[in-house]
Amino acid sequence: MPFIDPTTLILASLIIFCGALTQSLIGFGLAVVASPLLYIVDPQLVPVPVIVMGFAISLMTLFRERSHLEFNGLQYALLGRVPGGFLGASLLLLAPQPILGLAIAGIVFTAVLLSIFKLSAPVNRITLFIAGIVSGIFGNIAAIGGPPMAILLAGKDASQFRAALSAFFIFSSMIALAILAIVGLVEVKHIWLSLMLLPSVLAGYMIAGRIVGKVDKDKTRKATLILCTLSALLLTVKSLNQI
Repeated sequence: MPFIDPTTLILASLIIFCGALTQSLIGFGLAVVASPLLYIVDPQLVPVPVIVMGFAISLMTLFRERSHLEFNGLQYALLGRVPGGFLGASLLLLAPQPILGLAIAGIVFTAVLLSIFKLSAPVNRITLFIAGIVSGIFGNIAAIGGPPMAILLAGKDASQFRAALSAFFIFSSMIALAILAIVGLVEVKHIWLSLMLLPSVLAGYMIAGRIVGKVDKDKTRKATLILCTLSALLLTVKSLNQI
């Protein structure tokens, strides 16, 4: 393909595989792991292909956890994704590449901190709407829309958490892609890139299903957070050098 060389595609596929494997094992990780690394490898891989990958793995996760789904209140968060998504898309249009790199790194740092400190917030229409707005901004810049919602859903058990978050991602991904298409940020090359990376998502999901009982999830989570922090630091340094 003229828009991506084979070496870059192989590296991107490996990154997506690791992200999908991690998310399938511990409930998060695809976008947080993949976005900063993919942006370093090739900026055109963020956010559209990562959003499509997130949609795919969320669909598979929801199918597995469908009996635990409780959709109560998520519609208010999805409403918030619309204005948040347009704000995020506006930044993509206006900000130069180094600034976007810093923004993605900042979002990853935020996701890591929220995962470490496990903040909680009351769940109501207002907080869900606000979380949706922030999720829209983060999601359309870096394809990382999970942290604001994870705070509100933290009180659910593991299966309910995965089911609710997956359902939210399925619909919010469609909203994000529609907004990005409206503002002209979805191109044919993004569709091709997404199709070429989908096998990596499927492979990560399937292998996770075989090893899920043999992996220490707490150690995997800690290793993931360390990897995300290092990749965000690397992206920060690279972006600062480009300014």
